[in-house]
Amino acid sequence: MRIPKAAHTEQPWRIHEFAHDFRIEDVWSFRAPDAGPDDFPVMLDALKKAYDTRKAPAAVRFLFAVRWKLGALLGWDTPRAGLGGRVASLRDRLPPDLARTAAGAAPCTDPFTEVYQLDNEAARELANKTVHDIMHLGWVPTSDGGYELRMAALVKPNGLFGRLYMAAIAPFRYLIVYPALTRQWERAWLDHGRPQRHI
Repeated sequence: MRIPKAAHTEQPWRIHEFAHDFRIEDVWSFRAPDAGPDDFPVMLDALKKAYDTRKAPAAVRFLFAVRWKLGALLGWDTPRAGLGGRVASLRDRLPPDLARTAAGAAPCTDPFTEVYQLDNEAARELANKTVHDIMHLGWVPTSDGGYELRMAALVKPNGLFGRLYMAAIAPFRYLIVYPALTRQWERAWLDHGRPQRHI
């Protein structure tokens, strides 16, 4: 479910310390029934397992296939356009206590790179010729005594080209990608997260 940007800015996340030059593009919440305060690492592991074992819906696979094909043809995703090439990694900004945390994170085959992971928040990043993107994940108590996952997309578009690109893909994000992501992530908790608490 899409939620106001204030739901991200009002939380005392560490990301606020060093990502002030990124704008908040989207903030979404994902249900995690029966989740407790210590289940954030469980949720992250469930998401990574789901990414590696579950196929995304056909419409989402098609959109990403088109995107990666365009990127290959136009040179959007070359190493020179990414982290350590066009832009420095967010890791270069981390204070020492956060810099040590990414090394222990479980690997995943998705395109994002780990930045840091704490008990209640984590950040991952992706950069190419269009944008430098941070996916921030946070674990937040709900009014009914449970917990939910919140995802904030923080972006730094690459000039006018990047801003136009973000505007062009916005309808696809809101109508196809994010609804599918919501179903996939909430299912990941039910399939790989919550059951582990009872083993």
